[in-house]
Amino acid sequence: MFRSLPSKLLAFQTLNLNRSFSSSPSKVRSSAAVALNEAFSTVPSKSNLTFCVGGFGLCGIPETLISSIAADFPEVKNMTAVSNNAGVDGFGLGKLLESGQVERMISSYVGENKTFEKMYLGGELAVELTPQGTLAERLRSGGAGIPAFFTPTAAGTVIADGGFPIKYKSDGSGDVEIKSEPRETRTFNGVEYVMEEAITGDVSLVKAWKADTRGNLVFRGTARNFNPDCARAGRFCIAEVEEIVEAGEISPDDVHLPGVFVDRVVKATDNEKRIEQVTERAEEGSGGSGSVVTGGRGRIVRRAAKEFKDGMYVNLGIGIPTMASNFLPSGVRIELQSENGLMGMGPFPKKGSADADWINAGKQTVTPVPGASTFSSSDSFGMIRSCKVGLTILGGMQVSSNGDLANWIIPGKMVKGMGGAMDLVGAPGSRVVVTMEHVAKDGTKKIMRDCSLPLTGKGVVDLIITDMCVFKCDKKNGGLTLIELAKGVTVDDIKENTGCEFDVVEGDIPLMDEE
Repeated sequence: MFRSLPSKLLAFQTLNLNRSFSSSPSKVRSSAAVALNEAFSTVPSKSNLTFCVGGFGLCGIPETLISSIAADFPEVKNMTAVSNNAGVDGFGLGKLLESGQVERMISSYVGENKTFEKMYLGGELAVELTPQGTLAERLRSGGAGIPAFFTPTAAGTVIADGGFPIKYKSDGSGDVEIKSEPRETRTFNGVEYVMEEAITGDVSLVKAWKADTRGNLVFRGTARNFNPDCARAGRFCIAEVEEIVEAGEISPDDVHLPGVFVDRVVKATDNEKRIEQVTERAEEGSGGSGSVVTGGRGRIVRRAAKEFKDGMYVNLGIGIPTMASNFLPSGVRIELQSENGLMGMGPFPKKGSADADWINAGKQTVTPVPGASTFSSSDSFGMIRSCKVGLTILGGMQVSSNGDLANWIIPGKMVKGMGGAMDLVGAPGSRVVVTMEHVAKDGTKKIMRDCSLPLTGKGVVDLIITDMCVFKCDKKNGGLTLIELAKGVTVDDIKENTGCEFDVVEGDIPLMDEE
């Protein structure tokens, strides 16, 4: 039989609980340098540490903490930086690249950082390029105590097969000094999956909008991105924030990251919040081009828009794919997902109202539509891998007759990184549409029997839309079928400009320009 506690004992226990709760020490420190010193006191040496650094592009990066390492801790050397990218030249992680403190990067995207690309190709920097969703999940798993996991992303590519250059020799020969190792693969339900190991770091550096004195964090807009995943993965996490409040001022339901994952909090003092691409709407009556797209690109954009179906959740690559959203068929409503953590992406902001905390995957400023939501990078790619995002439209450098896609690197010349493309095209069951000019500017054929560039995905493309025609891809058995032609283009024109054989749809070939 249950017996209640005596009232005096219950009151005593309640008093003790109240005392223990109210006496929790504050995690706030006076400066980034103080917090970093405390972090470094937990490790044997300041060299050869792994740092997990939040941010996407320049959005949501811990500027104050990065600047403090560069200015106050020159003895921090040979570091491994785990971050989606490395900022830009002289800003963000670019500062630590230029100071020579970073020895190895684990990233998905080189981006516009010329120093990053030059150091990698010149053998001064080891770089483990990792698909963006895989990187987010490796960090999330590290913070969740999961040592490894299987993902469909990158199956059949050099990332899974191994042999990708992690580090070139520094003698200018272009020879590879360190190559990536093959991943273990396994087949589940007829689909090949790649095993990836979790990532944990010695120190995590993250940026949030608000924190309380116990380290509970609130993020703002798309500045959440990789920050929660990086915070979880570090043995010691420091968060820099724009606003600090007392414990209790943030409702428990409003906490995005619990303070159990955060060891120290500092106020952001370097808070430039630089925007890589301030992109704004043309004012009405200003004579801006608006949605006017002409020529071959216009033909591709208008045809791509016909792939939208009412109620779809869609991810659009930068450039031509993004422009397709301006040509939605009548009565069709779609939800645009941006893989940096936004569902319900809206138009560019009005002139003068660009917000550094709201960007798309192309680093352009955007606005959310009513009913939009934001989330972490790991949640974003969870949606993608589970096919909640049903349609992906993206560009390509090459597509093979088997539906293989190459669009992320020219070995030894152009290294931008795969970003989220491998995750987007690798989701089993998702529909992938590639939009591109039929031939390169120099006349090189881009649709061929086999891709000569490293693959983004193997057997992943459903449809190819070019300025000349539309091909349907048979991902299961291989082979292309010509199903539409541009006005004035013949089948012989397509044969002349295509590097593989293809079938032709029976009967009259529809025009891709027709409604």
